[in-house]
Amino acid sequence: MSFEKVLIANRGEIAIRIIRACKELDLKTVAVYSEADRDSLHVKMAEEAYCIGPASPTESYLNIVNIISTAIMSGADAIHPGYGFLAENPRFAEICEQYRLKFIGPSAHVIQIMGDKARARETLLNIAPIVPGSNILEKLPEARNIAHDLGYPVMVKAAAGGGGKGMRIIQNPQQLENLWPIVQAEAKGAFGDYRLYLEKYLSSPKHIEFQILGDNYGNIIHLGERDCSVQRRNQKLIEESPSCVLTHKLRKEIGSIAVKCARKVNYTGAGTMEFLFDQENKKYYFLEMNTRVQVEHPVTEMITGIDLVKEQIRVAGGEKLKYSQEDVNIRGHSIECRINAEDPDRFFSPSSGRIERFSLPGGPGIRVDTYLQDGIYVNPYYDSLLAKLISWGQDRNEAIERMLRALKEFEIIGVKTVIPFHIKSLKHPFFIDGKMGTDFIERAFSD
Repeated sequence: MSFEKVLIANRGEIAIRIIRACKELDLKTVAVYSEADRDSLHVKMAEEAYCIGPASPTESYLNIVNIISTAIMSGADAIHPGYGFLAENPRFAEICEQYRLKFIGPSAHVIQIMGDKARARETLLNIAPIVPGSNILEKLPEARNIAHDLGYPVMVKAAAGGGGKGMRIIQNPQQLENLWPIVQAEAKGAFGDYRLYLEKYLSSPKHIEFQILGDNYGNIIHLGERDCSVQRRNQKLIEESPSCVLTHKLRKEIGSIAVKCARKVNYTGAGTMEFLFDQENKKYYFLEMNTRVQVEHPVTEMITGIDLVKEQIRVAGGEKLKYSQEDVNIRGHSIECRINAEDPDRFFSPSSGRIERFSLPGGPGIRVDTYLQDGIYVNPYYDSLLAKLISWGQDRNEAIERMLRALKEFEIIGVKTVIPFHIKSLKHPFFIDGKMGTDFIERAFSD
């Protein structure tokens, strides 16, 4: 390993996940936190912890100067960005390189190409089928013309986006006029980049993503797919692997294209190639690449037995991948439910407050990734994710039954959560038949 101390430039459950992986690799850890996160669990778990600013993300977790300064002051020689915040910011990766801090992820150049959603589409045009769309747009008049040519409805998306932020379905020209400045503001606030692009909206597709791992020696593999079709406002709520709709032939075909796409840019580390799958015509289209570890990576770990975060760190440390494509064997079925502090009966509006009591589920085939602790205050400054509940079963039915059991065991008092929604979803015929698309919530819960 080419480094010994890792600064985790993130918070919540992903910071804890990275700290645990570092400890297993015998690496020292440095946590950073905002004033609002002073008592958070990741702060207590790391060997060192430093405050980097006020509660606002722009003054703390998006504050590159404070993060780099803390890394240098603490003697860290590597930075893991987790997901969200600065994870797909090429400028941050570039600055890390300038200060000889190993950025645990792909190079700044690769993030610049693939993290920019519109540019990624251009780069992979001759390798993968692409959803019809535009190049990067900065001004509304350009968008008007392209939306007209594509035909409504269209999707407007943040060029540097991810995680469902900076995205809207546009049904007509008037909505484009009204929502364009709003989405630009969201993109600027979430990613520090106001640029957008347009994409033709496909009705009720599957959202399928392939997990990629690559090293610095030209070895690139995929670890199968995840079905992330259950979403609200383009943010995933339930993920599972493998997908019910992919045949062995299709899985091999799309997986091969995903690897070719990654090879095109000499990708290193963990990443995902995301596709939209037209269930009726059995056609698939490249959507975008996420140049980071995903929130839903545990389902892949559960069915392959491969620790993605540790592999990500090993690769950044100069080691070769421990696995070849032939070593990747899919066993059983896994489902992840994101436990968000939101009220599903009020259009998933955020719920903040102090956690008065909580009780985590357990038993065979159950895993919980969380930062919950008694008395912690869930504030409105950050993502609403409280925990990730993951089940594994020998088949999909067992994974569903175990998940339902665990959801009923999971108790959180103090804030509203989406647990009741998950229970209803897993029991719904659309979910049980496995053919739900990205419009699952609208179709299943139209009332």
